[in-house]
Amino acid sequence: MLVVNEQLSIPLSEIELSATRAQGNGGQNVNKTSTAIHLRFDIRASSMAEELKARVLLKADQRITRDGVVVIKAQQHRSQEANRDAALARLADLLVRALHVPRSRRATKPSKAAKQRRIDDKTRRGSVKTLRRTVDD
Repeated sequence: MLVVNEQLSIPLSEIELSATRAQGNGGQNVNKTSTAIHLRFDIRASSMAEELKARVLLKADQRITRDGVVVIKAQQHRSQEANRDAALARLADLLVRALHVPRSRRATKPSKAAKQRRIDDKTRRGSVKTLRRTVDD
């Protein structure tokens, strides 16, 4: 069970994990062991609530395909278990970010004192500039 937050947890049966050979440096070990993890999570076929699915699908993220499948490849670590944990953590982070509902902004107006301070500052600044002028005789 992947626990995303207090309200959401995903059964591991809905997450497809497969091991492949990692790319890049690593010498002989990288050529003979399958330590990289490909994680695939189908959002539309998951057991999440419909509103949560829609919210995640609206998230503009390059890891989400047009079909609604999250694809994550983890290959930073030397062991398969560490890469598996890293991939699951990245999926949980993606879901947390997608499910975050930003607070709506409440429009405010400056107070009367703030307006007065702004006008006073403008007047003071204007007088400083006036005093910089050359004096004509």
